[in-house]
Amino acid sequence: MSSILRHRSFLLGYDIGSSSVKAALVDADTHEAIEVVQSPQDAMPIHSLHLGWAEQDPEMWWSHLCIATKELLRKSSVDPQDIKGMGIAYQMHGLVCVDKNQNVLRPAIIWCDSRAVHIGNNALDILGQERCLTHLLNAPGNFTASKLRWVKEYEPEIYDRITKVMLPGDYIAMKLTGEIMTTPAGLSEGMLWNYINDDIAEFVLDHYGIDPVCIPDITPVFSQQGSVHDKGAKETGLAIGTRVVYRAGDQPNNAMSVGVLHPGDIAASGGTSGVVYGVVDKLTYDAQSRINSFMHVNHTVQLPRIGVLLCINGAGSQYNWVKRHVAQSAMTYEQMEKEASSVPAGSDDLRVLPFGNGTERMLGNIETAAAILHLDFNRHTTAHLYRAALEGIAFAFVHGVKMMEDIGVGVHVIRVGNDNLFQSEIFSSVIATLLKCRIDVIQTTGAVGAAKAAGVATGIYNSPDDAFHENKILRSYEPAGNANQMKDAFLAWEKDLNTVLPL
Repeated sequence: MSSILRHRSFLLGYDIGSSSVKAALVDADTHEAIEVVQSPQDAMPIHSLHLGWAEQDPEMWWSHLCIATKELLRKSSVDPQDIKGMGIAYQMHGLVCVDKNQNVLRPAIIWCDSRAVHIGNNALDILGQERCLTHLLNAPGNFTASKLRWVKEYEPEIYDRITKVMLPGDYIAMKLTGEIMTTPAGLSEGMLWNYINDDIAEFVLDHYGIDPVCIPDITPVFSQQGSVHDKGAKETGLAIGTRVVYRAGDQPNNAMSVGVLHPGDIAASGGTSGVVYGVVDKLTYDAQSRINSFMHVNHTVQLPRIGVLLCINGAGSQYNWVKRHVAQSAMTYEQMEKEASSVPAGSDDLRVLPFGNGTERMLGNIETAAAILHLDFNRHTTAHLYRAALEGIAFAFVHGVKMMEDIGVGVHVIRVGNDNLFQSEIFSSVIATLLKCRIDVIQTTGAVGAAKAAGVATGIYNSPDDAFHENKILRSYEPAGNANQMKDAFLAWEKDLNTVLPL
């Protein structure tokens, strides 16, 4: 082992996505990430047995976490005993059901699954819009509580065996420690937190006929949440007793990772889904629940911090589809970007609607297929399609941000991590130009952010602000000079979008 690494303190972070599991080690003294790995290198499968379904095996997440952890320790040469705490970020809104022996009873119903939309809509009608919005900040929708009701209604033999229900991050913490817990922020993601009472939303459980005993014990976002037990240590290579001290949904965690903690701060990400996330200091909501409000990582009753979240399911998933099925097999995203750059803004009137990955909340919980519009065999090439695909996702971002602005979220500077779609200058420039804002690309990842958050919980850092104040800006995107041309293309795209929306 390198002598440089002896007697140092390190922090471990995980990001449990639907595509891969990322793991990062951060030097607690320097705030620097010393190693980041992911498993698998390609995307994990999502199973869809019926239209609108999306499931994954939780054991697959655990298997890749173990692979990533061992690789991280091997590459870094860090002694597991020197890891002072770990944090877990995870894909939001999923449902994991386990029995009394902590065995998974069915595949996880994940975030982009839309089977429970009708259940949430019916609950909104019965419980009332005003009650749901003021107490939950959202309609019940297609969130975790509605998914659990679906299991109760359509798979009663499984429901009867459930001891606890969890979010994906809760499941990973259970596998590491043997303890089943969740957080108020996590419950807010599932429409299971009552902001008025600052407690579990029992009126939702009552309506759905769900026994409150299946809800795990509640622990703060930053807190002692268990220690790695014998089996967890054996399977990951971590030291017995390593503490789990932080967990949060991936989008609040991503926002925190780029320093978005206070009212007026805005973050965005462009992974499998696309997200814009703004922080406000009041219990706010969209009357139509097209955008959603959740508890931010640093929320307290005394100092409210609510994350207003715009989600676009068909973002990176759409561009990945184009890469796999349209681009040549060996073509990289960088090569696709270069070809797309040869096409003018507006893609010579070729337009793409990227909504092909389940129900889109910002479109009113409708499920509409993606579409390629105005394709002209005599004018358009694959380069046009690459650009139109990037523009279509960017236009969807801008369309949604307009809704955020309507409820008081101002957009002046957007902070993003250095990965996924925001590596594309075309994509980033379209958003910056249409929103007249600057986009700062921060050198970080969600796994690195989760590791630093563990430093807050263990007292190594005084606060989240202390943990993230040294974030490095790698580059910035400013509005381009083709604003009028881009605005015309965007308005034409919105007109096309309106043709597929219900009247």
